[in-house]
Amino acid sequence: MNNPENNKIYPDKWLGVFCGAYMGTDKTVHELVEDLGEALALNKIGLVYGGGGFGVMGTIADAVLKNNGWVMGVVPKNLLETEMAHTSLDELVIVESMHERKKTMYERADAFCALPGGLGTLEEVFEAATWTKLKLHDKYKSVMLLDNNGFWLSFIDLLDDITSSGFIKPEDRAIVSRFDSIPGIISNFKNS
Repeated sequence: MNNPENNKIYPDKWLGVFCGAYMGTDKTVHELVEDLGEALALNKIGLVYGGGGFGVMGTIADAVLKNNGWVMGVVPKNLLETEMAHTSLDELVIVESMHERKKTMYERADAFCALPGGLGTLEEVFEAATWTKLKLHDKYKSVMLLDNNGFWLSFIDLLDDITSSGFIKPEDRAIVSRFDSIPGIISNFKNS
């Protein structure tokens, strides 16, 4: 499927990106997110994300679009105004609920990447990983955490502590991994 307006080719693989509607206080996150968006576009990997036009969400979408990549946003009706849906996406899917938003993203994505974010991002990481553990996805889908400044380190420590306490099996703990470089994310995604 091609988009005749800009001659873009519909991607074969999609990365679901979980991220915040705010930019946070670390200014390096903005650059990291822009670089990831560019890398997705250059590697012909489609972006499926929450559909927002501001914060980390808006930055990742803008970066993919700027580099002629394909972006699909999924927004629940009740968040159309508060998250200010991005108006320039290739596809904007409006759904009834947050549950339907996540289900739609999970169905489209081949794997997931979480950028620095808040409560919603954390919830999506846990749910996507749980779906992989329970084999609710159509195939094994890893969850990759990306940061350039240690944002996810304490979260990784928490997962490791829970695993060593016997509440997560080591093979299930392996579903979630942390990367501090975009080439690592791209390579892991292409080889999954």
